[in-house]
Amino acid sequence: MLLAQTTIPTAQQLDQLLAPVALYPDSLLAQITTASTNAQEILDVDNWLQQNPGLTGTALTDAAQSQGFDPAFIALTNFPQVLDMMAQNIDDYAAIGEAFSADQGAVTASIQRLRAQAYAAGTLQSNSQQQVEVQQAASQTIYVIQPANPQVVYVPVYNPTVVYVQPATSTVVATSLVTFGAGIAIGALVASNQPWGWGGWGWGWSSGRVYYNRTVFVAWGNPYRPPNVWYRPRPVRYNSRPGYGGNWRYRPPNYRPPAPAPRPPNRKPWGPNNPPGYRPPAGGTRPPAHKPKPGTPSQPIAKPTPRPPSGTRPPSHGKPNPPAQGRPKPPSTNPPPANGTKPSTPNRPATPPKPAQPSQGRPQPSTNRPPADGSKPPATTRPAPSPKPGTPGREPQTKPTPNPAGGTRPAPQPKPAAPQSRPQPQQKPPSQSKPASKPVPKTQPQ
Repeated sequence: MLLAQTTIPTAQQLDQLLAPVALYPDSLLAQITTASTNAQEILDVDNWLQQNPGLTGTALTDAAQSQGFDPAFIALTNFPQVLDMMAQNIDDYAAIGEAFSADQGAVTASIQRLRAQAYAAGTLQSNSQQQVEVQQAASQTIYVIQPANPQVVYVPVYNPTVVYVQPATSTVVATSLVTFGAGIAIGALVASNQPWGWGGWGWGWSSGRVYYNRTVFVAWGNPYRPPNVWYRPRPVRYNSRPGYGGNWRYRPPNYRPPAPAPRPPNRKPWGPNNPPGYRPPAGGTRPPAHKPKPGTPSQPIAKPTPRPPSGTRPPSHGKPNPPAQGRPKPPSTNPPPANGTKPSTPNRPATPPKPAQPSQGRPQPSTNRPPADGSKPPATTRPAPSPKPGTPGREPQTKPTPNPAGGTRPAPQPKPAAPQSRPQPQQKPPSQSKPASKPVPKTQPQ
């Protein structure tokens, strides 16, 4: 019996749970459904089989009987791969056991619905491994599956998302959609007079009941009592099972059809610290989730890349660098060069009306002189401000800077002597008396 109550599955949910085993032979399916009524025993017997891999045949069934296992499990020890499949999907079979204990007729109807769909799809057929019989009982069609050879049982392997889907009329159904594992000899079970022998199992499809020892199954007379009850049924995620919403074409992500397979040799036994259940494929997504976190390496890469190309480093190393940029500019344009950023503030007060009059005459030579390399002729205009540099050295620097912006910058190239060198070139232009004649003609037109 179940050790914890779960919600009884609906008819549609029963179809999803039974889909992986509904095409099994009738007797084997009767053993699976009755064994599902005790989920803890499924795990205990599976652990016991792993601890006794050398037992086979009659020695195996006798040892299982001595352990006090229920008859369905004694019979299933001959199908260890099927029992291990049930343990790995224990939540599904716990739900099947709950539905079977509540209403055997609902489980019987679900199996027949699934077999009818597989038969209509052409995937349930007689072959060398199994015999499929279609019977009529009153108004009900019944599908019976028996081993083709009474001495050998072949367990079918198939994908529920394929075998229950009816193909288009023009599609040829491939018989390979249902395959079979190695045959399991059951001669000893057939010849056994024990109640758990193969001949004592079956289904009353019309009555909707399972037969054990040729009688209707109700419960075990002396049921197995687990020494340690640690399993508790967990809710089944039906949206991760085929047939969700009645759609058998629905393929859940990462779904792997349950199928009998060899048990891993060194697997840790099931227990509270190692519960069975579906485990998603290797979590390769976690490492990438940790990789984006160290975004710091990406930031240093981004930081040096934009800054060196932008050329911000030279300006950052020294504020004198802007004058270096201004030096090449004065030959191109007169106003932008300020002979250095420091005197830029005095330039604004130096612009009052006194330089305004000479500035009008200077633009005319500025157009002609730059092509003629006349940097010296602009120096001729300097004699006008020459008396001012006599007082402080800073004032002459400001006045010549805005007017002959192009001429003063070649002089400040020697930075240490820049303040002293600027008044000196101003003395040189006054020595040239020839250019002084030029302002005279300007006064005459006045």
